[in-house]
Amino acid sequence: MPDTRTDPAAPDPRPRTRGRGRPRRGEPADTRDRILDTARAEFSRYGYDGTSVRGIAKAAGVDSALVHHYFGTKEGVFEAAVAVAFAPALHAPDAVAEGPPEGVGERLTRFIFGVWENPTTRTPLLAILRSAVNNETAAAVFRRLVVSQLLRRVAAQLEVPDAELRAELAAAQLVGCAMLRYVIKVEPLASADLEQVIRRVAPVVQGHLTGP
Repeated sequence: MPDTRTDPAAPDPRPRTRGRGRPRRGEPADTRDRILDTARAEFSRYGYDGTSVRGIAKAAGVDSALVHHYFGTKEGVFEAAVAVAFAPALHAPDAVAEGPPEGVGERLTRFIFGVWENPTTRTPLLAILRSAVNNETAAAVFRRLVVSQLLRRVAAQLEVPDAELRAELAAAQLVGCAMLRYVIKVEPLASADLEQVIRRVAPVVQGHLTGP
């Protein structure tokens, strides 16, 4: 029998250990996606302050170290969850570029309200806004995403001075309306006909984007 202490070809009798937080051998390939889906649900249910990495891990059926392995801190998990939830809105710059400048206000307004009107996309957006309003860390994550992935891309489509400021003013108009209609639910805006709302808001957005 070979001496496993000296024979380099002999198998190492010591048990193999895996690094802390690393996926186990045989861990399903969709583990990261499962954690992310669970995190979105937890943030939607409890907000940023009421959600913990440990709670996400427990709900996903994994060790909390595995959450840290994939996403780092709770802020990292939240940022990944926000990116997924906010993804439909990131097509807004495409709506800006799809037609003549004189119709950009209506196209952008119609697109953003369309995202909010869809229950599938509205629910995670509501959770994001509530977290961003109540927690500065969550607000910073949301701000980074909105500025880098949305506003700068919208501004790049505008051939006007102060394009970034114009894009931010248009976003303020649309986000403010969305807050009042879908989050705070102020009447009569909350139950007003969508086409009527678009007719009222679109010219204001147009003025921000292309006006003097």
